[in-house]
Amino acid sequence: MKDRAVDPVALEVLWTRLISAVDEAARVIVRTAFSTLSNEANDFACVLTDAEGHALAQNSGSIPSFIGTLPATVRHFLNAFGQSGMSPGDVLITNNPWQGTGHLNDVCVVKPIYADGTLVAFAASTAHVPDIGGFIRSIVPREVFEEGFHIPLTKLIRAGTVDETLLTLLAANVRTPDQTIGDVWAQVSALNLIEKRVLQVMGEHGLASLEELASELFARAEGAMREAIAALPDGTYPYELTTDGLDEPFVFKVAVTVAGDAITVDFAGTSPAQPRAINCVYAYTFAMTAYALKCLLVPDVPNNEGMYRPLTVTAPEGSILNPRFPAAVGGRSSTGHYVPVAVIGALAPVLPDRAIAGVGSPLWCLTQTGTRDDGRPYANVMFFNGGMGALAGKDGEAALSWPSNISSTPVEVAEANSPFVFHHKRLVPNSGGAGRHRGGLGQEIVLESRSERPISVIFLAERTREPAPGLAGGGPGRPGAVEIDGRPVDNRAQHIIARGGRILLRTPGGGGHGPPAERDADDVARDARLGITS
Repeated sequence: MKDRAVDPVALEVLWTRLISAVDEAARVIVRTAFSTLSNEANDFACVLTDAEGHALAQNSGSIPSFIGTLPATVRHFLNAFGQSGMSPGDVLITNNPWQGTGHLNDVCVVKPIYADGTLVAFAASTAHVPDIGGFIRSIVPREVFEEGFHIPLTKLIRAGTVDETLLTLLAANVRTPDQTIGDVWAQVSALNLIEKRVLQVMGEHGLASLEELASELFARAEGAMREAIAALPDGTYPYELTTDGLDEPFVFKVAVTVAGDAITVDFAGTSPAQPRAINCVYAYTFAMTAYALKCLLVPDVPNNEGMYRPLTVTAPEGSILNPRFPAAVGGRSSTGHYVPVAVIGALAPVLPDRAIAGVGSPLWCLTQTGTRDDGRPYANVMFFNGGMGALAGKDGEAALSWPSNISSTPVEVAEANSPFVFHHKRLVPNSGGAGRHRGGLGQEIVLESRSERPISVIFLAERTREPAPGLAGGGPGRPGAVEIDGRPVDNRAQHIIARGGRILLRTPGGGGHGPPAERDADDVARDARLGITS
């Protein structure tokens, strides 16, 4: 095996087979999930790790944060149960924010994979379920106990036997029992497929374990990352930005230190944890930091454990990027999505051709709850995107999700699953920041409630006060806005909408790159002709 492990052709074949296995598992989730969060919005990930919980492969369309947090979740299970506490046929489950992805809405399931009785790998998946009980997802709660049903590190299936009591408790505590539990079973089906494909690959190639393959893959990814880091000038690169915050803006401070072939990222000086559900646990902070560094340094290298080894990430305990239990964390994307912005901003002086201007797409989300005609409760979650920031050689894309590659639910699907009718969904002229390359446009959406009963809505909306900044002399994007019946509203609060009530969401534009006076005259004319600017 060792000779074949270092052979580049055999290595490529084996790695590609493993990536194909998790890609196929992702398609299982899309085809079998009950909620639009997985089958339309892509808010899930599948990961394969080695027997020690180190990432080997993830599905190609994974959410960036999940591929950083899921391997750590596997290691939490290993620490809790030990290999001796697991057996063939087990499926483990948790949604603990500090041991999972950062909030209760993401359910993590993990399956140990055995070959001839020996633990050889783990299949893992995280998916955002449509409801987890408690207060609907927002920044309103003040501690995690208010945010929903907590599943500690436990077993959903023990040696092939399902824990029906756990499922009964879960169903009794959520507004969408069929969808929530249906999505969990879609994840389990995906893990079963990964197990089948991994054992098939091992059998075809005569592998007793994945240890040597993993070691070789990790070494190559680590080498690529260290080589890219070593090409940067040594030094410490600080950056600071402010975000909408609550009563006062939040401050994000970062210092990225390059020393030889290693990087340390320190968020000392960042705002303290808040008594609202806008805190971001360390696991998510680490994942988003690693994602930003990968984008800048080794964008073409598939993710695995080796990529993380040259990286050290620190955030002060008790800060908004490393809160203590039982801090509320449901709206952690409203904080965590600024982490890669800060890291990229810090390294922009030494990587000017790769850095992106400020993005108008920290996740915008509308969560709506109500009751159906038969009295059953329900919940809907819809995502909307702002404009991307511009690059040194390219305009920002319009209405595109970043740093989380979540898809917008199609209007037809949203109307079929909710009491809303969409009056329009269109790009907002002049919303992208000016520059040699302009920022991407935000979008405007107008929805009207057709429900016979009042419905509850709450938003996650960012950059409504602090616009996406430009880079290298580019201008800021236009801030976003939330209105109900023609009046601006507090986008952090819950609102009740009567029949005929209209919601307007105007997502932010991305920042521009370079001096606006240097924009090509043909591009200026094209923007005016297409209505991008006026």
